[in-house]
Amino acid sequence: MGKRIWVHWVIMALHVVAIVIFTRGFLLTRTELPFYSNCSDVLQSPCSFSVNENQNQNQNQNDTVDQNQQRCWSKPAIGRLVIIVFDALRFDFVAPSTFFQESKPWMDKLQFVQDLAAKNASSARIFKAIADPPTTSLQRLKGLTTGGLPTFIDVGNSFGAPAIVEDNLIHQLAKNGKRVVMMGDDTWMQLFPNHFEKSFPYPSFNVRDLDTVDNGCIEHLLPFLHQEDWDVLIAHFLGVDHAGHIFGVDSVQMIEKLEQYNSILQKVVEALESQSAPGGLHENTLLLVMGDHGQTINGDHGGGSAEEVETSIFALSFKNPPSPLPSEFDTSSCGLDLGRRNICFSSIQQLDFAVTVSALLGIPFPFGSIGRVNPQLYALGAGTWHFEDTAGNYQNKSKLEEWMLNYANVLCTNSWQVKRYIDIYSASSVIGFSNEDLLRIASMYAKAEEKWSHATQKLLLHKKESHNELLPALRRQIDLYSEFLASVAELARSKWTEFNLKMMGTGLGIMLISLLIHFLAIKKVKEQYGFSFTSSGDSGISFGLIFSCFMVVIRACSFLSNSFILEEGKVACFLLATTALVKMRYSIMKKKMILEAFVFLLLITICRFTIEVGLSKQAPSSEFMNAYPSWMLRIAAGFPIWNFVAEALPVVALILLAFLLLHWASESDRLNLAWVLKGTGRSYIPRLIYAIGFGQLLLLTFNQLFSKRKSSDHSNLLYIKTVAMFSAWSSTIIILLGKQGPWVALAFIIGGYCIMRLDNIELDVKDGGNWKRMLDPVPVTQWSLFAVCLFFCTGHWCAFDGLRYGAAFTGFEEFLLVPQAILLTMDTFGFSLILPIFGVPFLVARLGQSDKGKKFILLRLSLVYMIYGLIMATSVTATIICVTMHRRHLMVWGLFAPKFVFDVAGLILTDILVCLASHYYFSEVEDDALQDLYTKK
Repeated sequence: MGKRIWVHWVIMALHVVAIVIFTRGFLLTRTELPFYSNCSDVLQSPCSFSVNENQNQNQNQNDTVDQNQQRCWSKPAIGRLVIIVFDALRFDFVAPSTFFQESKPWMDKLQFVQDLAAKNASSARIFKAIADPPTTSLQRLKGLTTGGLPTFIDVGNSFGAPAIVEDNLIHQLAKNGKRVVMMGDDTWMQLFPNHFEKSFPYPSFNVRDLDTVDNGCIEHLLPFLHQEDWDVLIAHFLGVDHAGHIFGVDSVQMIEKLEQYNSILQKVVEALESQSAPGGLHENTLLLVMGDHGQTINGDHGGGSAEEVETSIFALSFKNPPSPLPSEFDTSSCGLDLGRRNICFSSIQQLDFAVTVSALLGIPFPFGSIGRVNPQLYALGAGTWHFEDTAGNYQNKSKLEEWMLNYANVLCTNSWQVKRYIDIYSASSVIGFSNEDLLRIASMYAKAEEKWSHATQKLLLHKKESHNELLPALRRQIDLYSEFLASVAELARSKWTEFNLKMMGTGLGIMLISLLIHFLAIKKVKEQYGFSFTSSGDSGISFGLIFSCFMVVIRACSFLSNSFILEEGKVACFLLATTALVKMRYSIMKKKMILEAFVFLLLITICRFTIEVGLSKQAPSSEFMNAYPSWMLRIAAGFPIWNFVAEALPVVALILLAFLLLHWASESDRLNLAWVLKGTGRSYIPRLIYAIGFGQLLLLTFNQLFSKRKSSDHSNLLYIKTVAMFSAWSSTIIILLGKQGPWVALAFIIGGYCIMRLDNIELDVKDGGNWKRMLDPVPVTQWSLFAVCLFFCTGHWCAFDGLRYGAAFTGFEEFLLVPQAILLTMDTFGFSLILPIFGVPFLVARLGQSDKGKKFILLRLSLVYMIYGLIMATSVTATIICVTMHRRHLMVWGLFAPKFVFDVAGLILTDILVCLASHYYFSEVEDDALQDLYTKK
């Protein structure tokens, strides 16, 4: 092992420890309490109308309720429930195009839903459902069924999700005798492995498969609508989500899927309506057609943008409510559709879904739910319009009074359940809520409970009281409960996450220590071997050092602003262009390499334009992605046979990229060449390239272990080894990036060449021996900024909707966690970390061409790696400071936390790659080079 490699391992260990400790303090999950709601619990509440007090309470001990004989927390308002989930259903997929400023091709495709909403305004309603970020499917399903807020750290479980252990809607359904049938997305089986009466799961992670899950749902859904052996039916379709990921919202495939869904819904409603007559199977059935989250124009989701958090719920009751909802509870917005028909839509928080459905079905609310029973969705249940008193008799009340009595009673139970949860959570959790917050919400609840006990109930018990007093009293009661529930939800959203400041501080402290060690290691190498950051070769501070530090600090400080994080790619381009202008100034002054400086500035301008396209999320339809240039690196001669074999293989791999014309053309909207491949090239060509790249890495490893030789030409050998490593990785990375891969590869080569050439502006005019000990930090800073620009140029950004999941399925039709996780990592960090780190030797190899400087090449390379690592670590430390300061920010989970996760993952990967590169580049020749250095000093 080389004498300087251990420094990189020590720094990596410090980074890992710091990040793990900080993460445990910052990304703590909400404490999941092991408690479950039972039917008998509600007897402890002040809501005396929740259960029939004349019933024998001992019947509730087993907590299994026969809906035909016994009530639980509320009277069942519907008999059956059909839930159809269209994954990634944007709100503008459902609402009329006239509701938006500009009509888009994907709008008005679910025309049947709009027809129902226009013709049956009293029994059919469109909702804009607002999700809480992160908007990955796992978190949304968990939030929909538990009634709680998602926890950010669970994003890591989106692949291979664990079963939900806290109380949830599906658990309560099964526990209380409801027969639940599920079909579609197999994520439901992972979350609820033992809860379904019958299930028909289909694999969900192959985003290139638009039809398997949907066809499975269609196969089972319609027949089950004619069967009686279920109470709740769930069908989860995935075609729209997958079409968005692969082709984008503005694509033919998306429109075809929406039209297919329109046809499916028409058949479903026809089947339900045919059996909805009095005494029919679906007389009192409620249909919910909903999305779990939205998606961006590019088909991504996971973040907190309006496109991602806004989805839809369409509710249809087959028994019309006898009276319109009171205006104070109806928050609908209405407008005319293309047919000049009046259509209204309401808003609902997904947080309210679990408790509202529980109230409609008459089962206990999930223990940890903090949602509110939505009045508009609750009013669609026919049973909510009939009030029954504790003696089981109907009082002589109007339908409006009956509904408001039911709703006030349900909100009473709802508020009691939320207050119970908050109290137990605060007592059980490590931190919980502050005393001030608890006192405030306790005061609001006490006020509502007091009015219920001393005012509202008196009006109900004294039948001689005027009914004119009842409605105003019920309105005030409902307002008090609603204010309490809204206050709890707002409090939870703002302060839910438990931050362990001691662990966060410890992690940040270790990170700062690692920066100090990094700095001291650079200083020691610099002083021990006489390197200088100044043009004169003395020990002073050069302009290049000050300028580089300024660029790094400016970028680090930009992370303190959410706006600059959103525009991070543009910031990196601006800083890189600033360094390029400085180099151009030197070029003009020295009258050397002006062409390289101009080309570099032009390349940065193109990158800036590409990043703009990526941020506007129009990359899938960009015309400039339709060209497919290929590139190839030549290899040098005169090295062992293993090197020759290892470095010749990538030439074959890169030639195979030409065959990708067929692979990509099969996905083109203009060319229909799928018949050429017939499924063969799409899978086997990428796999062959993977195999060649992996085989070359094995050969390089074998050569590294068993071919130890000394070379007098370290520069040439370093070139050879760098080209070999580039070739092993590049073909796979290019194919994963798809159509834009060759373009980005060309940009990477041109940019790297320009940085390498411009590094020598001053060195080319130096004479004497001092220049060999100079090291300008500006090119290293440029290399780092250029890597950041390439990350955004390739269509990525620091959010989970910035991951290109489709790349993981290039060459694969089925979901295999380990290989596809590797492919996704290579696609995400290929041009921003993997190739730049293994390409760092290009910055120093040319300096070793002179006999006077060849012995310093490896020390120079080691120093460059340390500087590169320090730049990365400084940026990540700034991110850690940023999320610490903004941990209570409104966008902490939608923006700052994803940025933190991406940066720390990138830093660990950087450390690993630097360690591996150090072993690879230093091990053969470092000892020999250092021995020469010691003898000549």
